[in-house]
Amino acid sequence: MLNKPVLVESLIVFIIVLFVHTAVWDRYSWCAIALAVQAFYVQFKWDRLLQLGGAVFQFRTAANSGLLPASMVIPLLGIAMKERCKSAGIVYFERFGIVVASTGMLVALFLSVIAVGITKPVPTNTCILTGVAGSIIIYTMKHSLTVSEVIEVLEVLLIFVYLSMILLYLLPRCFTPGEALLVLGGISFVFNQLIKRSLNVIEGRGDPIDFFLLVAVVGVVLLGLFFTVLFIFMDSGTWISSMFFHMMTAVLGLGVIMPWLYRLIQRNPLFWLLQFLFQTQTRVYLLVYWTFLAASACGVVFYQNAKRSSESKKHQASTITRKYFHFIVVATYVPGLIYDRQLLYVAAVLCLAAFIFLEYIRYFRIKPFGQTLRHLLSLFLDERDSGPLILTHIYLLLGMSLPVWLFPRSCAPKGTLSGAGALVPYSGVLAVGVGDSIASVFGSTMGEIKWPGTKKTFEGTMTAIFAQIIAVALILIFDSSVNLNSSYAWVLASVSLVSLLEAYTTQIDNLLLPLYLQIMFM
Repeated sequence: MLNKPVLVESLIVFIIVLFVHTAVWDRYSWCAIALAVQAFYVQFKWDRLLQLGGAVFQFRTAANSGLLPASMVIPLLGIAMKERCKSAGIVYFERFGIVVASTGMLVALFLSVIAVGITKPVPTNTCILTGVAGSIIIYTMKHSLTVSEVIEVLEVLLIFVYLSMILLYLLPRCFTPGEALLVLGGISFVFNQLIKRSLNVIEGRGDPIDFFLLVAVVGVVLLGLFFTVLFIFMDSGTWISSMFFHMMTAVLGLGVIMPWLYRLIQRNPLFWLLQFLFQTQTRVYLLVYWTFLAASACGVVFYQNAKRSSESKKHQASTITRKYFHFIVVATYVPGLIYDRQLLYVAAVLCLAAFIFLEYIRYFRIKPFGQTLRHLLSLFLDERDSGPLILTHIYLLLGMSLPVWLFPRSCAPKGTLSGAGALVPYSGVLAVGVGDSIASVFGSTMGEIKWPGTKKTFEGTMTAIFAQIIAVALILIFDSSVNLNSSYAWVLASVSLVSLLEAYTTQIDNLLLPLYLQIMFM
């Protein structure tokens, strides 16, 4: 039986779904509501499977399945994108939003069917609900999608199935089912988009920075899969293996990834990147400033490890210490959002690739830095890093970057959306950088009244809401492109709902909260 925090979390997600569809009600609204109802019931089955150890793969044990909140993210993002691009008259991206929503629904439905299928005895009522929801979704897709769009949705589903089988086997206890749905669903969509755009490169559609993101994500995933298979047959901790790792990284990067990017952007990727980074004086100043902040973050890591050596081998970084990095990231992203969002977009892609590459070095113990990274980062582990990979810092980067990457630039002719939509790129800063950080700091130091069934406090949540409202006011002062147009009540409701979700969810909040805040703002 679901416990009280899961019930409250589900209620908050239902309220967000209903809020979105009070603003946008069409045939896809019925699909979203049907999906939410069946995901709520299937969540019972997934939680029971996890408790009994009956799931096919090993999932993260310190959390519930998270199926409902994860199932609604991609469909709601697609629906919001469809409406924004429809109002802007951009038909191509309106259709793209429909494909995103349909893909998200089908992938979530697939994960639900798996849970129902492996539950013994077969739950009759849940099967009926899943069948009804599936019928509504498939009927709507049949009357909404063209043949080519249906094929695209099925391609993403196929990639998701194969990626799930490979990565969930190789990375036990790294994800909950909901987190796997979000992460692997996103990677599957990126894979499909890159293949599609590579085949249709003659059309010349798309911005080079979008291609840069697609190639970087696919490149680092393929790199990880290649080395995982390779190191099954050889010890990754030797100098010979390490030299081979660095050599093959260079070969794959220069021999596969760079030519692929060259084909997409029709120019030398390295020359394009250098020209892009140093195009204006503002960009040079931002790069120097970000370098200083990166050095400061490294300084915090080294200082805390030196402190551990002098005090105790079992010393772990406190919650407040870990939130230093949240504040550093806020200081990084806010100037980029105000002065040069395209530079921030590309810099975030480069940081993501660097973070994942460094995690490969740590995971495979690649000399000379692998063991050092293991020692330095072990100080900052928490219960969410129960698998072989350390992902919390990557999730923090993703939470801050996804609103920037997913911002529908083509449907915002003046570079910004109207009303609350103008705050979409700031969703990560508000939800994670300000809200989550303030809630943790004030909740752990001054909080006394706990939310029922959780360790989170009422004081922490209220302080987080207040801090985000102040942050919105500061954004209005310093960013002239943001104009809320009397959407203040909607902004307050969005911030409050997402802050309540932070108090009750056991999923990776760095990933989930910015996406829900972005959906509400859009």
